[in-house]
Amino acid sequence: MHFRFPGPDSDSPAEFETASFSFKKMTAKQQTYRIWDIYQKTFYLRNNQLVAGHLQGSNTNLEEKIDMVSIEPHSVLLGIHDGNLCLACVKSGDTVRLQLEAVNITDLSKDRNESKRFTFIKSENGPTCSFESVACPGWFLCTQAESDRPVSLSNIQTESIITKFYFHTE
Repeated sequence: MHFRFPGPDSDSPAEFETASFSFKKMTAKQQTYRIWDIYQKTFYLRNNQLVAGHLQGSNTNLEEKIDMVSIEPHSVLLGIHDGNLCLACVKSGDTVRLQLEAVNITDLSKDRNESKRFTFIKSENGPTCSFESVACPGWFLCTQAESDRPVSLSNIQTESIITKFYFHTE
């Protein structure tokens, strides 16, 4: 699928191929993607926490790419830093939170029971997709409408909680 977004100069749109396609076309190998929410915020690390914000100028090199391993047709593992930090859903009482854990993404794909809290169901809706936690059903990877806020999990969807993302293969 190709989409046109404003390019570096306003007269020439840039084309990006999105990765919102059926995972049947993917192999089990690790693949790297750019990810951004519907408000064009990209992911970056701040104080060892994954944050979504509008990076500009020299700050664009702070953008974190997302490593993804498909373990079933719609189930994926997500990581950063060459797959050595993975996104995990942690539940404590009624609280569900997203945390980064220092594990190798390819090791997680070998044991599905151990990898449950790292696994997300990828759902496609046109050019965007969302990620629901397998360990905590009904909780979705999200960003805030406000820039430079932590990437987290939410079980509600409002205008200020964004659960739809775009992808571009690296």
